[in-house]
Amino acid sequence: MRNAYHEQLSALGEQLGEMCGLAADAMEHATDALLQADLAMAEQVFADYDRIAALSKRAEHGALKLLALQQPVARDLREIVGSIHIAADIDRMGGLALHVAKIARRRHPANAVPDEVRACFAEMGSKAVQLARTAQDVLLSRDPVRAAHLRDEDDAVDTQHQHLFTVMMDRNWTSGVCAAVDVALLGRFYERFADHAVEIGRRVVFEATGGLPRQSAG
Repeated sequence: MRNAYHEQLSALGEQLGEMCGLAADAMEHATDALLQADLAMAEQVFADYDRIAALSKRAEHGALKLLALQQPVARDLREIVGSIHIAADIDRMGGLALHVAKIARRRHPANAVPDEVRACFAEMGSKAVQLARTAQDVLLSRDPVRAAHLRDEDDAVDTQHQHLFTVMMDRNWTSGVCAAVDVALLGRFYERFADHAVEIGRRVVFEATGGLPRQSAG
């Protein structure tokens, strides 16, 4: 009976890892759609998110079933409750990738990203996907040391996000108000996507140790 319980707990962790990989795929596809004004790639993100949402519901149901039937304590309890929160984090990551794809689709056939910030979004997209891939590895390995380092890896996304506002506020910005609104929204979507990946790392640390990693100032 106990072996079956731990098998179900392990399967839940693997399911979360699969979801996180799908979120990384979704943001990778969304970034390609954004930078290349690729309508087909934007539509792919909708399919990606549908898969994430379905797995999220399944993971939440599985976690609640384990809570109800097994009455776990200590680390097992932290892991199951944490899994519910992690599933929600990943679902939001998929939703943020979807928001990026929606802007790319809305502006098609034009490109939603002005030339002044294309390199910035290419960097943010690459780093955001990398963070999600690392979060996926952390979910599968449950390595609290690597999980804690996700906070440091997020710095590159924060730096690029701040740079976007520097570019938009410069007097040489010529792309207009509509493009500025798109850029501000897109930057926020990437920043929040990365933040959810970091939060997954924090939850894994808590599950393993019962404590949270120290947050950097700001």
